[in-house]
Amino acid sequence: MSTDDLGDPPPFEGTPSPPRTSPAPTTPVSAPPQHPLGRIPVQDVRPCVDHGCRPAKSVVGEPFTVTATVFREGHDAVNATVVLTAPDGTEHHRPMTCTNPGLSHWEAEVSAHTTGAWTYRVEGWSDPWATWVHDASIKIPAHIDPELMRAEGVRVLTRAADEPHRSEGGRSALRSAVEILRDPEHQPTAALHLVTTGPASEELVELPLREMVTPSAELPLLVERELALYGSWYEIFPRSEGAHFDETAGHWVTGTLRTAARRLPAIAGMGFDVVYLTPVHPIGTTARKGPNNTLDASPHDPGSPYAIGSPDGGHDAIHPDLGTFEDFDAFVADARDHGLEVALDLALQCSPDHPWVNEHPEWFTTRADGTIAYAENPPKKYQDIYPVNFDTDPAGIYAEVRRVVQVWIDHGVTLFRVDNPHTKPVEFWQWLIQDVARDHPEVIWLSEAFTKPAMMHTLAKVGFQQSYTYFAWRNTVAELTEYGTEVSGEAAAYMRPSFWPTTHDILTPYMQFGGPAAWKVRAALAATMVPTWGIYSGYELMEHVARPGSEEQIDNEKYEYKDRRWDEVAESGESLIGWLTMLNAIRRGHPSLQLLRNLTFHHVDDENLIAYSKARTLPDGSEDLVVVVANLDPHSTRESTLRLDMGALGREWDARLQVTDLVTGAHWEWGEANYVRLGVDAEPVHIVSVR
Repeated sequence: MSTDDLGDPPPFEGTPSPPRTSPAPTTPVSAPPQHPLGRIPVQDVRPCVDHGCRPAKSVVGEPFTVTATVFREGHDAVNATVVLTAPDGTEHHRPMTCTNPGLSHWEAEVSAHTTGAWTYRVEGWSDPWATWVHDASIKIPAHIDPELMRAEGVRVLTRAADEPHRSEGGRSALRSAVEILRDPEHQPTAALHLVTTGPASEELVELPLREMVTPSAELPLLVERELALYGSWYEIFPRSEGAHFDETAGHWVTGTLRTAARRLPAIAGMGFDVVYLTPVHPIGTTARKGPNNTLDASPHDPGSPYAIGSPDGGHDAIHPDLGTFEDFDAFVADARDHGLEVALDLALQCSPDHPWVNEHPEWFTTRADGTIAYAENPPKKYQDIYPVNFDTDPAGIYAEVRRVVQVWIDHGVTLFRVDNPHTKPVEFWQWLIQDVARDHPEVIWLSEAFTKPAMMHTLAKVGFQQSYTYFAWRNTVAELTEYGTEVSGEAAAYMRPSFWPTTHDILTPYMQFGGPAAWKVRAALAATMVPTWGIYSGYELMEHVARPGSEEQIDNEKYEYKDRRWDEVAESGESLIGWLTMLNAIRRGHPSLQLLRNLTFHHVDDENLIAYSKARTLPDGSEDLVVVVANLDPHSTRESTLRLDMGALGREWDARLQVTDLVTGAHWEWGEANYVRLGVDAEPVHIVSVR
């Protein structure tokens, strides 16, 4: 089943918007620094991002849980409702459930059905009907004031029936219950049973009598399109696609946007949603880097595409070797024809030859000797790159970057992978992303910030829809469990992780020395643990050789062309193309894998095996449940016992489950304890669909 098969989610279910009552204007209230609690205290509403200063996030149809602490004095019944307000002002009410009466903890699962700026609040309220039912159910069977209890029930039902917003059917059901309570022919116990199990009770569940309604503050909720949460990315260097070494001339011939477009059918055929292009702009010649990041580039070395800018133009231009804007437009159109959206690298840095350096030298940092400072991250040096100094002319720089971004949006780019956003002011990103969203809310931003958690999380809070993560360096069961729990927990309200096993900058020791099993396992984990994942071109070939002393590929594509001879690869069949295609097909067929906040870990006796599940209730009421078990030891086959948390799966502990391994097609019957065998002589991963 694809996400399209799910259809549009129904409008937010629940009661119509009932009138909200509040204390009389003459009620005294507390003065600052205290804040009035209201008649029914509502506290600790979650999700709440930065005390409500920034919106929580979801996508259309994505379920998430709102929680709050709601209570009142005395013993009368209290109740709570989540109220979501759509961009058009329409309110949608969802009743909450008290999941821990001792802690007054209430929660409800909600979702929004359109994109835009929503708000949500929790309303606490006194529930006279529930109070009467509770008291009457104790007193009437005990013959304590039965007639008085009947009279009080009549009074509550009459108040409810007189509410002007009720339907005629609802009003009729309530009045019929009044007559039952008044009818002396009905014994008190029988009358109580009739009114608490009949249509009147159903009416007051659907549209309760709410008194002393006390709302929390309104909290912002940004609802975005599905690709902001769920998608598969594929990265390419356009100049390598179609590049080849000319033996006669003795140098490389570059690929172009036109030759890169020939790769699109294969990318789409593997099931990817986004083709991500590294920078396509002109590259400077000053301090140009040669192979493996050396400083001795030859005239035919292409240089790093991240050293942006030359006399041919800057961030708003295309490298002449790649083609023209007409070629770029053709690439975007071809991508769309194959069901792919185009993401472009946004790297806000300049070659010394960039037009900005001559036109706006004040946009850069001048050192004591009068030279412009190049980029450094000691001991790393990037002599071919000048960082932009956002403090020298923020108005000018902001405006120019906004203009550049618009150029690419106008040419069909709908996603930006932002290079090193943590080296630019966070306030700048908040402004830019918000400004773009006013006219182009469909645009999605991916943050490539491998940095301190505070910066990564804040970039997500201020607008980045997706974030690179530490996934590549989390290898053990304990590390992956801890990190998966973190990214799918409270942080999921604002930060959507994108898992990449490798990138053009990252080749971890696990990938260097793990062999094919490691490459299969890491792809499977990335594709199933979170809803957005990506790979760097060449993953299919398991390019595992690192430059000595580094965690990146030798002969790195950042500094030279790479001819992967895709035609020969396809003919040989010796690649992970089939594995990647299978993973994306499983993701599309199982909606549970398209969510983030539904991750549950399970125990395996062998500490090298990890297990987790994802479940989702579908619109028809059925459940999609997937269990993943992976052997993290890429060098051996391991046998162990998987112990499922049946309670977390919503099953009885002695239940039997019919399961199908989506990797091999095998069928088994599972229970709480299950034998598993995974490793190099079979497949290293089970991806199991549970019936």
